[in-house]
Amino acid sequence: MLSDKIKELRTANRFSQVELAKKLNVTKQTISNWENNNIQPSIDMLVKVAECFNVSTDYLLCRVQEKTVCVDGLNDRQIVHIRLLIDDLRMKNLSDNQ
Repeated sequence: MLSDKIKELRTANRFSQVELAKKLNVTKQTISNWENNNIQPSIDMLVKVAECFNVSTDYLLCRVQEKTVCVDGLNDRQIVHIRLLIDDLRMKNLSDNQ
């Protein structure tokens, strides 16, 4: 659900509801209402939420499960480092789960 994705991303990024509200120029109550599934963000606000967390709107709407990493502005060497780090973390998770 969208409400779950917003809360999951907010907590993963260590934002309080107040901090996220400030970033999106809305009230804390708005964030609370989204997370409690009382109201849905507008389409414009959905785009802002996606941009804030560097995810797609499809991810927020649970249309796709993949998370992406934005590498805009990085050079090829930096992108390779990011991929190596991701691979290392995956291997660590595999070994931790065995």
